[in-house]
Amino acid sequence: MKPAEIDRFTDYRYYREDQLLTAGRIAALKDIGFSLADIVRILEVYDDREQLEQFFSTRKKELEALAQDTAHKLTLLEAARERLRKEEKMNYDVTIKTFPECYAATIQMTIPRYEDEGMIWGKLAEETCRMNLVEADPCLCAVTYLDGEYKEENVEMMAWKTVKGSYPDTEHVKFRTLPEVKAASCTYKGSYTQITEVYSAVIAWMEANGYAPAGPMFNIYHVSPHETMNPDEFVTEICYPVEKK
Repeated sequence: MKPAEIDRFTDYRYYREDQLLTAGRIAALKDIGFSLADIVRILEVYDDREQLEQFFSTRKKELEALAQDTAHKLTLLEAARERLRKEEKMNYDVTIKTFPECYAATIQMTIPRYEDEGMIWGKLAEETCRMNLVEADPCLCAVTYLDGEYKEENVEMMAWKTVKGSYPDTEHVKFRTLPEVKAASCTYKGSYTQITEVYSAVIAWMEANGYAPAGPMFNIYHVSPHETMNPDEFVTEICYPVEKK
């Protein structure tokens, strides 16, 4: 707003009483959150109720989107505070990740029990040992649980390892492109004995943040018995494919 007068010694700006109405409008528009550039345009059409309504409608949509984003962040904050209040033995940080599609050596088998997972990895290694597989970068070694629920025996799972190049299928190993997947992810370090606790933490986080399962869960083995025999050094990533409820 152009001042009525500027003191040439102090640069103080002086305004007339008839400018108070405009000053009040500027203050009100700033309180609503309009930028100074928007306020200039609004003042130019202030007496045009239709154009003024368009400005207000646009700002309303912006504030509603901001409110939704803030509400989502508050939900995440409350979920984190709740985990702290429960004083869990370990703090598991869950995030949403998108895994891009990848080319992998895959093998699907039914094994007697979860503890017998080594059988499926042994079969994959046996049938590809002479292929000189080139690992992808990064190379992901994972197992997907296909039953959808816990089973005492006859567990169906698919082990997979990401690779580069082109290879012929074997009797049990199939080379194929796995689709992109959005998942709730939690990486922890330590023995597999605590993995059930991590599963529970991820499921609780999903429920608290409005996510529903959208496919079979999988584990990525970043550091496994293949690299070290010390269970305290294992690094495992728990992944649940998800979608918004």
